[in-house]
Amino acid sequence: MATLTTEMETSEEKSGIKTYLPRIIIALVVLVGGYFGYKAFVHAQQYETTDNAQIEGNSAPVLARVAGYVTAVNVDDYANVKQGQPLVTIDPQEYDVALAQAEADYQQSLADLENARADVQNALANARNVAQNARVAQSNAQVQAARRDKSRQDLQRDQNLYKEQSLTKKQLEDTQNNVEVQSRQYDANIEQINLAKTAQGVAQAGIAKAQANVQKIQAVLKVKQAAIDNAKLRVGYARLAAPIAGKIGRKNVVVGQYVQPGQNLFTIVADSTFWVVANFKETQLEKMQLGQPVDIKLDAYPDLDIKGRVSSLSDATGARFALLPADNASGNFVKITQRVPVKIEILNPEKYKNQLRAGLSVDAEVRVAK
Repeated sequence: MATLTTEMETSEEKSGIKTYLPRIIIALVVLVGGYFGYKAFVHAQQYETTDNAQIEGNSAPVLARVAGYVTAVNVDDYANVKQGQPLVTIDPQEYDVALAQAEADYQQSLADLENARADVQNALANARNVAQNARVAQSNAQVQAARRDKSRQDLQRDQNLYKEQSLTKKQLEDTQNNVEVQSRQYDANIEQINLAKTAQGVAQAGIAKAQANVQKIQAVLKVKQAAIDNAKLRVGYARLAAPIAGKIGRKNVVVGQYVQPGQNLFTIVADSTFWVVANFKETQLEKMQLGQPVDIKLDAYPDLDIKGRVSSLSDATGARFALLPADNASGNFVKITQRVPVKIEILNPEKYKNQLRAGLSVDAEVRVAK
C-alpha cells in the first residue's frame, strides 16, 4: 500500500513539471527577449548604424604620356613604392634624337643671330660713313657758294671796268667763264648733298631691316627653345616614376608592350591616408553632427576595434551623383528613402596600416547621444 502511494505522488510531480515547464521556458524567453530588446532600443536611441560603408583612400593612376615600346618594368604586382621611384621605361631613342635635332636647330639659329647682329653693326657703320659724306658735301657746297658769290661780284666789277674801258674784253670773258664754272660746281655740290641724303635714307632702311632681322631670329630662337623644352619633356616622359608613395595594384604592362599616350599602366593606392564613407539614410541624420565618435568594424577583421569621428556630411544625396539622376517630374514618382554620404575620419590610422584596404566593407556606428 505504501509503495502504491509513493508511485502516485511521483506521478503527480511529473505531471506538474510537464504542466509548468513550457510556461517557465516561455517566461524565460520573454524575459531574455525583453532584455535584449530593451538594450537594442536604448542602443538605437544613442547610435545611428549602417553597413552601407566602405574604406576609401587616395589613389593615383600611372599613365603613359608618350607612345613607344616598354623596355623596362621595375616593379611587381602589389609592391610598395616610394614617391619618385622609377617604375617603367619607354624606349627613349626617338625622343633623344628629336631633342638632339632641336638643340642643333637652336645652335644654328644662334649663329644666324650673331650674323644678323653683325649686319646691324655694318649697317650702323655704313650709316655713319654716309652721314660723314653728307656733312662733307654740305661743307663743300658752302665753300662753293662763297666762291660762286665772289665770282659774281668780280663779274659785276669787271663789267663796270669794261664800260669804263679799263678792262679788256678777254678779261671780262674770263670773269664770265669763272662765274659759270663756279655756278656749275655749286650745282654739282648740291647734287652731292641730295645723293648723300638719299644714301642716308637707304642706310637707315638698311639699319631697320637688319634690326628687324635680329628680332625675327630672336623670335625664332624662342620657338626653338620651346621645341627643346618640349623634347626634354618627352624624353622625361619616357621614364615613368611613382607620383605618390603607396602600393601598386595589378600591372597592365610588360616589357615589349607598345603603349599609347593616356594608357593606364597601373594604379598606386596611398597607404598612409584612409577614411570611411558611410551612406546613412536621410532619416538618420537628425541628430548627426560633426565630431561625433564612431565605432568602425571591418568585415575582414571583425575583432579589430577601430575608432573614428564624423568629419563631414555631403551636401547632396548619393542619387544626385548618379549617371542618370531620377527625375521626379516624370509622373512616375515613388518615394524612396535617400542615402547621404558621410565622411568618417579614422583615428590613429597608422595603427591599422597593415589591415586597412581601400574598398573594404565596414559597419559604422555613430554615437549621436551621450
